[in-house]
Amino acid sequence: MPYVDSGEAKIWYIGQGKGFPMLTLAPGGMRSSVPLWEVAAINPLTAYAGQYQMIAMDQRNAGQSTGPLETGDPWGAYAGDQLALMDHLGIDRFLVFGCCIGGPFILKLLELAPERVVAAVLEQPVGIIESNRELFDNIWKQWREQLMSKRDDLGSDEIEAFATTMWAPDFAVSVTRDQVRSFRTPMLVLPGVDEYHPTKTGREIAALAPAAELLEPWKDPEHLPAATEAVGRFLRDHTPR
Repeated sequence: MPYVDSGEAKIWYIGQGKGFPMLTLAPGGMRSSVPLWEVAAINPLTAYAGQYQMIAMDQRNAGQSTGPLETGDPWGAYAGDQLALMDHLGIDRFLVFGCCIGGPFILKLLELAPERVVAAVLEQPVGIIESNRELFDNIWKQWREQLMSKRDDLGSDEIEAFATTMWAPDFAVSVTRDQVRSFRTPMLVLPGVDEYHPTKTGREIAALAPAAELLEPWKDPEHLPAATEAVGRFLRDHTPR
């Protein structure tokens, strides 16, 4: 089984195809793991198969990946795992395609390692707005129960400290609006259309980031084929020759 060590964490991943590397960050909230790409409207592992060296991973404490809880900097710990995987594979610069929680994951990578991300696609990024905070409280509480059933070394209070720190901010959660204004990496943002992935958040990310483009409507059956092609063009246009 392919694992990479990231500090005390063990991160499970897969790689497929050849070409310029693309890191894919799956949907699923705190359960973000490779199989959950199958529920995404645009699954890059199938939609763009054969065009890139695709890397997919189970995030820390999801799927087959495990690790400690970095209660002081949850988003930074996830980004550290993602960069450790790319270092392990000997990949310096890469595309990133993230869905759902993959949006905040990408934004944290752009804060910590902007020189490594060539371009990014944010598919229905999650965001915190006034009306949906309780939904995210329910998400992490369900995740806590699942994690405690598997891990005798983690207590309820420790998990709560991690999760409440992780989801305490508003907007795009992992970074601030001022940080998004500073990002110069080309981004294509496909806003969500439900409470977990507020349309408002996706539009605001695209409006704030200087090199961002907005794609909508995209998710309904009428527009999805053309949107999938548009995302493919964006990726090709920003892939180094």
